[in-house]
Amino acid sequence: MSTRLENLAAPEPDGSAAGIWPTTAQRLPSGELAIGGVSTARLAREFGTPLYVVDEEDMRRRARAWKEAMDQAFADLAGGNAFYAGKAFLCGAVARWMADEGLFIDTCSEAELRTALAVGIPGERIGLHGNNKSRAEIELALDAAVAHLVVDSLAELAQVEAIAAERGTTAKVMLRVTTGVHAGGHEYIATAHEDQKFGLSIASGAARRAIEETLAADHLRLIGLHSHIGSQILSREAFTTAARAVLALRATAVRELGCAIPEIDFGGGYAVRYTVLDDVPPAVFDYAEALAATVRADAAATGIPAPLVSVEPGRSIAAPAGITLYTVGTIKSVALENGTRRYVSVDGGMSDNIRPALYGADYTATLASRVPAADGVRTRVVGKHCESGDIVVHDVSLSADLGPGDLVAVPVTGAYGRSMASNYNLLPRPGVVAVRDGEARWVLRPESISDLLELDVEASGA
Repeated sequence: MSTRLENLAAPEPDGSAAGIWPTTAQRLPSGELAIGGVSTARLAREFGTPLYVVDEEDMRRRARAWKEAMDQAFADLAGGNAFYAGKAFLCGAVARWMADEGLFIDTCSEAELRTALAVGIPGERIGLHGNNKSRAEIELALDAAVAHLVVDSLAELAQVEAIAAERGTTAKVMLRVTTGVHAGGHEYIATAHEDQKFGLSIASGAARRAIEETLAADHLRLIGLHSHIGSQILSREAFTTAARAVLALRATAVRELGCAIPEIDFGGGYAVRYTVLDDVPPAVFDYAEALAATVRADAAATGIPAPLVSVEPGRSIAAPAGITLYTVGTIKSVALENGTRRYVSVDGGMSDNIRPALYGADYTATLASRVPAADGVRTRVVGKHCESGDIVVHDVSLSADLGPGDLVAVPVTGAYGRSMASNYNLLPRPGVVAVRDGEARWVLRPESISDLLELDVEASGA
C-alpha cells in the first residue's frame, strides 16, 4: 500500500476547523456518521441517495468568520466587505444565511440574481458578474439597483451604457482587470493570465482605455476595479502581488485622469483542504490582513485615500460545510502489476461531482453507516456513468467488509457539486438537505425522472 494511499485514508471526524469534515461531524455510539446532529442512516432513509448534505451552522460560521475578518483587518481604512460567491452553490436558503451573517451576494446569471432577490436580499447587497451578460441580466440588475455590475470587456461596457441610457438610469460599474498573476491549482481555474477570456488587460492598456471610456460615458459611474486571479489558492503572496498591480492602476488613473475610484474588489479563490494530504490553507484573517497591509502601504506611499475593499469567498464557505452521501452498489477487484485495486460503485458519480473528471481533483471518503469490521483495502470509488473517467475518489483505504447497501460519505463537496451537476445518462440531479441541531430539511428538492421526461416533447406526449 502506497504512502499516498495511507495519507488519503479518511480520518475520523473531529470537529476541527482545519479538518476536512463539517465542524459538527461526529461518530455516534452506533458507529454512524452524523452531521448537524442527524445520522447519515436517517438521512438516507428519509431523503434517499445520492444526497448533498449541508451543515447550516458550519456554513454560517465560515461566513461569519469572513465578515469579522474583513471588519477587523480594514477597521483603520475605508472598510471591508465580503460578497459570497454564489457560483459555488446558491439557493434561497443559502442566500438568506449569507445575508443574515452580514455578507453581500455575488451573482453570475439571471437565475442567481433572481434567487437572491426572491428571498428578500435588496439590490444594493448584490453584485452581478459575468463575461457575456445578456440584455435581460443587465436590465434586471439596473432595475434592482444592484451594488455593482462587474464589466468584463470594452464591448460589454458599450452595451451597459446603451441599456442604461434606454432606461434613463446610471449603471454602477466595476471594471474587471487582468493583472498577469497566474494562480490556482489547475489551468482551467487560473483566471488572471493574459491568454484567457476574462477581464481587461493592464499590460495591453485595455484596462486604462476602459477607465477612460467609463468616465466619458453619460450613463456609467465608475465605482471600482475588480481582480480575480484564480481558484484554490494557498499563497497570500499571489493575492498581494495582484493587489499591488490593481492599486497601481488605480493610483495612475486618479493622478492622470482626475477621477475617484472609491472601491476595489480583490475577488475570491481562497483554498480549502479536500484531503488530509493537502496543505492547511491560511486562516481567513490572514488572507484579509495580507490584503489590508497591501492597501495600507499603498495609501501611505501614494497619499491617495484607501478604497473600500471587497473579497468574494465562495468555496471557502460552502465546500467544507457539505458532504455527499452515496449508497454502495457493485464491488469488484482488478489485478494490477503491484497488487489489486478494488472498485466500489456508488449510485451517483460524475453527474453530481464533475471535479475529479474535469480537474483530476482528489477527494476522500469514509464508511458512514457503521463501524468498519475489517482492515482497510485499496479502493477506488466510482460512479454509475458510462465513462471510465467517472471517478468519485481516486484512491482511498476503505474497510474490506464494505458491501452493497452500505453508505459512503465524501466530504468537502458543498461547493461546485450541485452547482456543476448535470443529467448525464439522464440521471436526475440530487437534492440538497440542510441539517442543524438534529433537524433536517430540503433546501433544494431533487429532480425526478418524471421531471426529465416532462421536458422531452415526444417522451412526455406533450
